[in-house]
Amino acid sequence: MKVLIAPLDWGLGHATRCISIINELLEADFEVIIASEGMQKQLLMQEFPALRFVELEGYGVKYAPKGWLFPLKIIVQIPKILIKINRESKWLLRFSEAENINIVISDNRFGLHSKRMFSVFITHQLYIESGMGNFFNYVLQKINYRSIKKFNACWVPDYKNENTLAGKLSHPKKIPSIGLRYIGTLSRFRKNEQAVIKNDLLILLSGPEPQRTIFEKKIIEDLKTFTGNAVLLRGLPDEKENDLHTGNVKICNHLSSEKLNELICETDFILSRSGYTTIMEMVSLEKKMILIPTPGQTEQEYLAAFLMQKNIALVFDQKNFSLQDAFTSAKKFPYKKFSSEKNNLLKEAITSLKKSN
Repeated sequence: MKVLIAPLDWGLGHATRCISIINELLEADFEVIIASEGMQKQLLMQEFPALRFVELEGYGVKYAPKGWLFPLKIIVQIPKILIKINRESKWLLRFSEAENINIVISDNRFGLHSKRMFSVFITHQLYIESGMGNFFNYVLQKINYRSIKKFNACWVPDYKNENTLAGKLSHPKKIPSIGLRYIGTLSRFRKNEQAVIKNDLLILLSGPEPQRTIFEKKIIEDLKTFTGNAVLLRGLPDEKENDLHTGNVKICNHLSSEKLNELICETDFILSRSGYTTIMEMVSLEKKMILIPTPGQTEQEYLAAFLMQKNIALVFDQKNFSLQDAFTSAKKFPYKKFSSEKNNLLKEAITSLKKSN
């Protein structure tokens, strides 16, 4: 059976968490086609060079340079987003007819569903924390559920019980009336028990512009006086390789999953945004995290606060961030491990796709 899988284009997280799903689909003998563009497409092409890729326009959402402007910036882009959703819906109809697609798996792309095929929506945000109060959150949830119900199933990358990594985002009081399935946390990485720590700090930059570049400039300035061994990964898979190694700091644009897995296992502390995919990957490797939420991105702010409360991660805001001070605090922080459950939830979800057709 042919499966079309398409990640959202907000940062790299939606693409990287699809890697686990694609691997399971291939293991189950599905024919996989990937729809994407830009950095997300480049990343997945490096991971799956033998697979077929088709160009699918992203939503192209821009973030505000100031955190407090973030909600307004998103609101003014809603008409453009709705147009893109309508376009991708029409594109799916044409493409599926031409290619005889059996299943479509959409990671947070609301237009990729059709009555002609079984459609799956992937999200960890059943509840959307807007930062604008409970009433606005309620309205957003109603809109969110109305869109999700157009799909045949909804897969949530978290655990069903109280051992949750996303808190109320994935476990709201009311869930949508659809085939909801928790598929466990997703990670393309594997822990290496024999790894030897070689680096004090790995900095993972990611996320939409301009905040990625704003934070990168701040980090590079702080690295000039950082006393430990550090690696800065810029999160730019479409840039040509141009690694720099000066003194105690190494800077590179992008690494394959295999090389990044090795680097993470050989590093003591990981500094990153509090994007959900990054969090899932770091807890799977039991790494000590320093999280800096993207300013104004309320989902990341909630996740960071939730994990800080559980002592799973140490959190700082970007405005007053100091790399050396954060590293010093991290060495004293009483980190606790998130107990990931060993299960076959994703494999079971993939198996269910065969039964649906």
